[in-house]
Amino acid sequence: MSEEAFNIVNFLRSAVATGASDEHLVIGHSPYIRKNGFIKRTNLPPISKEELDAAVMEIAPTAVKNGILTMCDLDFMYEIKGCSRFRVNYNRQLGQSSLVIRNITYSIPELQELSLPDILHSFTEYQNGMILVTGPTGSGKSTTIASLINRINTNASKHIVTIEDPIEYIFNYKKSIISQRQVGVDTASFSDGIKYALRQDPDVIFIGEIRDKETMEAALKASETGHLVLATLHTNDAVQTINRIVNMFDESNRFLIRKQLSETLRATIAQKLVYSEQEDKRFPACEIMVVTSTIQDYINKDNTEAIYDLLSDNTVDNMISMNQSLALLRNRGLISEAEALENSNNEAELEKIFRGVYQGTKAYYE
Repeated sequence: MSEEAFNIVNFLRSAVATGASDEHLVIGHSPYIRKNGFIKRTNLPPISKEELDAAVMEIAPTAVKNGILTMCDLDFMYEIKGCSRFRVNYNRQLGQSSLVIRNITYSIPELQELSLPDILHSFTEYQNGMILVTGPTGSGKSTTIASLINRINTNASKHIVTIEDPIEYIFNYKKSIISQRQVGVDTASFSDGIKYALRQDPDVIFIGEIRDKETMEAALKASETGHLVLATLHTNDAVQTINRIVNMFDESNRFLIRKQLSETLRATIAQKLVYSEQEDKRFPACEIMVVTSTIQDYINKDNTEAIYDLLSDNTVDNMISMNQSLALLRNRGLISEAEALENSNNEAELEKIFRGVYQGTKAYYE
């Protein structure tokens, strides 16, 4: 092993070259990378405190260099020209510095390159309302949103305002103009960013993450007033997403919020990335809910559990449940039956789909 001091730039270049998605740097341990969803330890020597502190100072923004080593948590972007952009989380554990880094590629893939359903193309044609992309950390939400924005940018003359923390993908102007605002740098908060975006002649507003009631209120107002709002939430499916939003508010206000949500929500896309050992890559499995008049009624009447049954029956409107999406990936030979079952939240139902008990929409299985 080399006795040279750890070099953060060289390490990140090597990690990108291997196809890693994330890097973890902890004092006293060899660097770790995440590839295809799996954490792997590198064969580099353990990182010393001095090496990690030097790495932090190397990549930290100029504005925070003087104080970053005394901070507890900070998110920022770093870039190696010609290599990649990186979303960096500086944090502390056991009183010492630590880094978790997400690689953000320069290129924004097309929706079809991501193996996402064709119905997502039509979502970019909505003129108003709200589309939510949900899923756990690392499920590809940011990439899906970036692909949706890029499709609008390519095909329509719009003003798109993004409010992010931090800014991840950088968009070039095509048919649209895109204003990218970073929380803490260009605007004080997500809710402030949305409020002032309404005075900036927007057509589309992207909210990097809805974390609290104030941001949700601002997003609903924007979607009510003739704007298309795209946003992400850390929820696993459509039912959980609706319940999470409603439960952000006091019980006395929930009837009005359900009504407001039923009128503004256009669709939810819940996704997870499924690793295929055969292909040595990950594929997105998606639950897609399109808000029909029936679903509006379910939301209004607080009968959200019925939504899952509607998604599972899947006879109209190009909706698809997560299990049907997993079955589709398996039927296309992209993942194995075992891999599909491993990623299902309802294995018994998925096994019935494999046996033909649930047929789903024919188009998804041809």
